[in-house]
Amino acid sequence: MRKILLIPLILSPLLASAQTDRELANEYFSSGDCEKAVVYGFKTLEQEFVRDILTRSVNCLIKEKKWAEADAFFKKQLKKDEINQPFYHFQWGRVLLAQNKRPDAEARFQSTIDLISLRPDLYSLFIEEFRRIGEPDLARKIVLSARERSRNANLFRLELAGIFQELGDTENMIRELLSYGSVIRNQDIVQNMLQDFLKSDKESELLEKILYENIQKNPNEVFYNELLVWHQVQKKDFYKAFLQERSLDKRLKKNGSRIIDLSRIALQNQDYTNTLRMYDYLLKEYPKSEIYPYVKRMSIYVREEQTKRNYPVNLDEVRKLIADYESVLTELGNDINALEAMRNMAMLYAFYLGDRKKSIELLNQAISLARNETSFADRCKLDLGDIYILENDPWEASLIYSQVEKSQKDNVLGYDAKLRNAKLYYYKGEFELAKSMLDILKKATSREIANDASALSLLILDNTGLDSTDDAMKAYSSVELLLFQHQYDKALDSLGVLYEIYQDHSLADEIRWLQASTCIKLDRNQEAEKYLKEIIEKYDYDILGDNAVYQLAQLYETKLKNKEEAMRYYQMLLEKYPASIYVADARKKYRILRGDILN
Repeated sequence: MRKILLIPLILSPLLASAQTDRELANEYFSSGDCEKAVVYGFKTLEQEFVRDILTRSVNCLIKEKKWAEADAFFKKQLKKDEINQPFYHFQWGRVLLAQNKRPDAEARFQSTIDLISLRPDLYSLFIEEFRRIGEPDLARKIVLSARERSRNANLFRLELAGIFQELGDTENMIRELLSYGSVIRNQDIVQNMLQDFLKSDKESELLEKILYENIQKNPNEVFYNELLVWHQVQKKDFYKAFLQERSLDKRLKKNGSRIIDLSRIALQNQDYTNTLRMYDYLLKEYPKSEIYPYVKRMSIYVREEQTKRNYPVNLDEVRKLIADYESVLTELGNDINALEAMRNMAMLYAFYLGDRKKSIELLNQAISLARNETSFADRCKLDLGDIYILENDPWEASLIYSQVEKSQKDNVLGYDAKLRNAKLYYYKGEFELAKSMLDILKKATSREIANDASALSLLILDNTGLDSTDDAMKAYSSVELLLFQHQYDKALDSLGVLYEIYQDHSLADEIRWLQASTCIKLDRNQEAEKYLKEIIEKYDYDILGDNAVYQLAQLYETKLKNKEEAMRYYQMLLEKYPASIYVADARKKYRILRGDILN
């Protein structure tokens, strides 16, 4: 009994000493006193193994270049602590690397790998340790050894993919990620890592090549097809994505739903040609399905978007669109898609044919027929508000917007109503009130609304308070109202006068941008060219610099038919504005103009 009681009396001073040494080591590490930190770090390690203490002690030894002290310590600990020998060999290797003794360091690292070969619990740790010190090839050796010993080729797929990326071996990196995805079925992780790892067109093409190989070898494995669709969407190659999605939709018996999803993405990216191609396929393939009414209306809507973007707008085409919408009304009756068609018709009458009485009549009729479709009715009311702005009745417009905002509080439609109200106050020159509303909308759940609100708020902030009257901003916002009302000629005249007066104002580049954009709408392309070039030459440092370069490249490509100049400005965008949102599209267009075969 006496002997048993003596044991804690003998051990407790050692435990107290070890605890004290460890605390002192950490304190000196934190204060940067390497000399004292190493002393207490070594004392700690003589009594217990603490990996963090070992790592920080070695960091200090390397910093202070205490090579002889390090060698003596490692020789002693390797004899004393057999269990933790892999850690000591590894850290000794780090010290030797710091002395440029690469062969000796590699010998220590190899000892580490040999020692952990029978310790699966240490595989992951040392894979990351070797990657952390910039030795991915040694990390690769551990992975391959682990797979061989366990006879499991799927071990550490993601880790090895990262290692191959660090080694610059893109092909094997892709193959590891695809193998992981096909087994684990986690497409999100694979996509995220591919986005992080693939940087160049050449690497992107290699991914596509390997995906096609895997699809041919594994025709029943849909993972590769789905990943290929995702990849093609990232490249905005919607035709090739459609071909893959069409096959998947049939195989998985999705009745067109996958193609509907893809068509929405293509439409958001303004690829109207391929969106229509998808809709035409769906109308022929599923004429009696539940998606038919939606596709029927949307196919007309896409042609409407095409018509509105071909400046000047062809009014005969507008009338044809209205006739097509009327046929949808006849065919679908009171289906919600028919009511949406009625709404589209109303806006064509108001903004392009100038028949606002007819447009108001149609919208009120749609609201009446909507019955319990509150969201649809409120969208129609927002359209009514826009038409009252056309009619120069801002008070009625604001009243309607406020009604929708109240009806759809905390919904996207409510935020949209608040944004329109804010823009209305902006048009009227009531900037403080507009900005207070916009600042609330910056936190909106809809990214598009939040971005629009942020952009307009920034415009107001940057261009008000510069003088006592804010005359420049009031004149500029009144021109934006004219543009909203499609009074393009009057707006251009006003912009010309504004630039003469305020060419040294912070609004100067914004004025030129509005002039260029409006001239493009009116097919006055030489004038647009002049204004865009002036932005590039005088205001390239400002927020509209990349917009102007991209728009000028598009102008040369599509309107002025000057391939060389289009390529020059696309290349300028890639080199001068690498972070621009237009880079991906500019790169694709440049390669097409250069003659690369993309399909």
